[in-house]
Amino acid sequence: MKASVVYESMFGNTRQVAEAIAAGIREADPSARVTVARADTAQPDEAAAAGLLVVGGPTHVLRMSSPRSRQQGLQAAQKATGRPHHDLEPGAAGPGMREWLLALPPAQPGRRAAAFDTRLPSRLAGGAARSAARELRKHGYQLAAKAEGFVVTGSEGPLRDGELDRARKWGADLARPGGEGYSDEP
Repeated sequence: MKASVVYESMFGNTRQVAEAIAAGIREADPSARVTVARADTAQPDEAAAAGLLVVGGPTHVLRMSSPRSRQQGLQAAQKATGRPHHDLEPGAAGPGMREWLLALPPAQPGRRAAAFDTRLPSRLAGGAARSAARELRKHGYQLAAKAEGFVVTGSEGPLRDGELDRARKWGADLARPGGEGYSDEP
């Protein structure tokens, strides 16, 4: 199996989840060829060639990040510390998952996909994964699992204890034939 994990990350939490998902895929299918790439460097055509595409990003203002929300996040981090934020991931300013999904070509028949996000623990915090999953479905992907959220303890993290283990298990479930047995039919 060929799998591609594409992510957007500002403070490294979403990157860690993406890497754990990739590790889970490799554990479940040792012959899998898995690539992990940031949204600002991932080539949509190459990622679309994978039999399994997994995409994820941080939740900003209840949903997927946008150029405006990323800029606001960068400004808020600078204001809080009084200096440019030094802990930002490469590519944190964008383009992000929203823009990447817009460039994604239509899926070939039988292609599976899943979406994840990082989010605060409150139900009122929203989530980016459901919107990303809808975009994947619009592009013709069969969803292999329900959109999944992984919890950060604060806006800059860290991830809640156990989330990386949960991400690794979720990745392993995606790699198994039939994924989690999820059907995206209404």
